[in-house]
Amino acid sequence: MSKNYFDLTDQVAVVTGASGGLGVQMAKALANQGANIVVMARRQEQIDAVAAEIAEEFGVQTLAIRCDITDTENVEAAVDEVMEKCGRIDILINNAGTGAVGPAEDITDDQFAHEMDIDLFGSFKVARAVAKKAMIPAGYGRIINIASMYGLVGNKVAGSAPYHAAKGGVVNLTRALAAEWGKYGITVNSICPGYFYTPLTQETLDSDFFQQNAKTMIPEERYGNEGELDTAAIFLASPASSYVTGVQLPVDGGYTCM
Repeated sequence: MSKNYFDLTDQVAVVTGASGGLGVQMAKALANQGANIVVMARRQEQIDAVAAEIAEEFGVQTLAIRCDITDTENVEAAVDEVMEKCGRIDILINNAGTGAVGPAEDITDDQFAHEMDIDLFGSFKVARAVAKKAMIPAGYGRIINIASMYGLVGNKVAGSAPYHAAKGGVVNLTRALAAEWGKYGITVNSICPGYFYTPLTQETLDSDFFQQNAKTMIPEERYGNEGELDTAAIFLASPASSYVTGVQLPVDGGYTCM
């Protein structure tokens, strides 16, 4: 008897930072496997459009909830709304984030604090609410934190010390939550993407400087294309990954292997 190891039919997946880019791509990847999708971000008009597009393309149930992950009350209310309307949360992709770029010696306290508040503390707030309200009571859950290859290594291309610090924190937060919540049937893993093409990065990555950087620094000598993050998200979100927890999965064309 054949088995679809990555079937997510009727599961509910929450994806933060899902107003565009990689968040939308991963939401669509889970919808393609049958999951019902809750998209969260700060811009209601954009997530309404994303939810409608996913529902039409994949025929799954969708919900768009405005959520500022730096606002604890907003996060708690958003998770309550999902539970009220969907009754469960099986999968969380913590994707919302930002990126402060500049020489470390010129980074302000506010820039550093802002980065940590969104990328690290915000990810924790959402994971905490989802685990407490949905996954621990259910005895099941899949949490995927989107970190970065820059949470594993430094770089000389563009100074971004706050981003490195925050994403490094996400990597170890992932380990800590995996250790604590494993007894509840919850796996917690992180994906560490390299540079990926999105509408916002296309022009930069196609520049002569970044094209030469790819040939020098990335074994595959190119940047990630749309869809190349999807299978990592599907694997870690599926019941089939039940004995995989606390790991950091680089999807970076080999950047961090050198």
